[in-house]
Amino acid sequence: MEASRIRDLIRAGIVGAQVEVHGDDGVHFEAVVISDAFAGKLPLARHRMVYATLGDLMGGAIHALSLKTLTPAEAGLTP
Repeated sequence: MEASRIRDLIRAGIVGAQVEVHGDDGVHFEAVVISDAFAGKLPLARHRMVYATLGDLMGGAIHALSLKTLTPAEAGLTP
């Protein structure tokens, strides 16, 4: 599994999200996802939103995904 495919799936599922995904071994990945859609949501709900974009890949082709989910304000991207 390539990090770019994971990035593209997350972007497609959370429109307008800024996504960075890294992973050297093809099964363990780290992602930072920044989206307005996370506003007012607890971390668990945010993670579920990201997992939903990946479907059956989670636990299969993607063995582990470490997530950091932020709103643009939390990421320091808005004044």
